[in-house]
Amino acid sequence: MTIERINPSTLGKQSGFSHAVRADNAIYLAGQTALDVSGSIVDGGIVAQFRQSMTNLLTALEAAGGGPENLVDVTIYLLDIPEYQANGREIGQIWRELAGTEYPAMAGIGVTSLWQPEALIEIQAVAHI
Repeated sequence: MTIERINPSTLGKQSGFSHAVRADNAIYLAGQTALDVSGSIVDGGIVAQFRQSMTNLLTALEAAGGGPENLVDVTIYLLDIPEYQANGREIGQIWRELAGTEYPAMAGIGVTSLWQPEALIEIQAVAHI
């Protein structure tokens, strides 16, 4: 099996992890929060953070040779599930804009904290090419 670690420079410097790991036809995508290119969590609440987190995830996926159509499993970690649900229509619109209408297996999990204190969401995924 061939294993390749992928760290696109546009996602900033990683420390202690790889943004993506490709093992043959499988791509494992590290959890992505709403970090912008300056290394700060974007302002604007859950909707803005969802957009940035998904964009970061798809950037890592593209660098590994895949696209949104290759996503098979997505896990979304949330600090505030009711806030996410209240903005579900807008978040769904962003998903369709960025990833299309073919949906992978998904889970939303409530958590008490994430790595960056300002982060409201983290998205992790697996893709298959």
